[in-house]
Amino acid sequence: MTKPSIFTPVLVTGCVIILISFAVRASFGVFQIPIAEEFGWPRAEFSLAIAIQNLAWGIGQPLFGALAERIGDRKAIVMGALLYALGLVLSSFAADPFSMQAYEVLVGFGVAGTGFGVILAVVGRASSEENRSMSLAIATAAGSAGQVFGAPVAEALLGIMPWQSVFLVFAVAILAMLLALPMMRAPAPASRAELEESMGTILTRAFRDPSFALIFLGFFSCGYQLAFVTAHFPAFVEEMCGPIDPGGMLHAVGITTTSALGAWSIALIGVANVAGTLMAGWAGKRWQRKYLLAGIYTARTIVAGTFILMPITPTSVILFSLLMGSLWLATVPLTSGLVAHLYGLRYMGTLYGVVFFSHQLGGFLGVWLGGRMYDIYGNYTLVWWIGVGVGALSAIVHLPIRENRTPVPQPA
Repeated sequence: MTKPSIFTPVLVTGCVIILISFAVRASFGVFQIPIAEEFGWPRAEFSLAIAIQNLAWGIGQPLFGALAERIGDRKAIVMGALLYALGLVLSSFAADPFSMQAYEVLVGFGVAGTGFGVILAVVGRASSEENRSMSLAIATAAGSAGQVFGAPVAEALLGIMPWQSVFLVFAVAILAMLLALPMMRAPAPASRAELEESMGTILTRAFRDPSFALIFLGFFSCGYQLAFVTAHFPAFVEEMCGPIDPGGMLHAVGITTTSALGAWSIALIGVANVAGTLMAGWAGKRWQRKYLLAGIYTARTIVAGTFILMPITPTSVILFSLLMGSLWLATVPLTSGLVAHLYGLRYMGTLYGVVFFSHQLGGFLGVWLGGRMYDIYGNYTLVWWIGVGVGALSAIVHLPIRENRTPVPQPA
């Protein structure tokens, strides 16, 4: 009997949507300095806008997950794309911090509708049990692929047009990705017992399970670390990194300024994470996910702590980007796969959305604290060390998780 192919139309379409959505989202850190300099805003103002975007993404994730399960995946994705594009267009006209922060609510909801919660749920339902772990990893890696070129493209566009025009270009790209949507037709391979259970029953079971609470708590540090680095690392590199050697390899490949190095560091994280995420998907089929997650968070803690203790040079920036990138989104297929394993596929989008809200609470805190602490102390050191601490906490809280599925009550 021929094994089912892993590369289904649903997976390919999901990868296209996540790739474009995350390319745009990953570029926001590049706009930190240009926007602050044009309007004379404190660093905390634009940081708060990105933090609000992350929080709106977290709030919107379970809502869009539930919406997709009620009205259909494709309709939910279209709604998300429209909100995303509208938020970008309105952001291009923002001239004061409050307006920028308000419009980023729309962008955050747009990311929720075109991001992991909806896409991973439909990919999971369309995948066989044998291929599910790797399918989730491939879809997650597509987000990293978007990150590879999102920040460098934004940096290149800022060299030829104002930041407002770049936002408009990105809005067009978000709408263009909907051209791939007709291929997304996913079955709903849930058992009869799962189909007969209500969303309220599943949510109640999950909320009463200590393991779900530990998964929720553990995902917080992932959001803190990723959002802080995405939003502030380009500016951090531009201000803290030593000069680019005119005779060195970076200069030879066109990276001649620390600003360019900051943008390309985000891309390098994305490149490394493609491999890291696929490896996590492969490992998730073979070993318990809770131990893999604990190992990833431990490694992140060591990498971040070592980096901030060392002198910040172009070489250390590149090494950090590659090492942290290999761990970047590796948590996503493992966490989403763990949720599906424990509570079934029927309401995976909603349950993963609830867990992802913790991720985005961490993201909000990481981005906002980054800007706030910078304005107070003139550096990011304290924010880095908080990230190291919460990473260590996440490594610990994953260990007690009981990785055995709660039996679904069978109908009489």
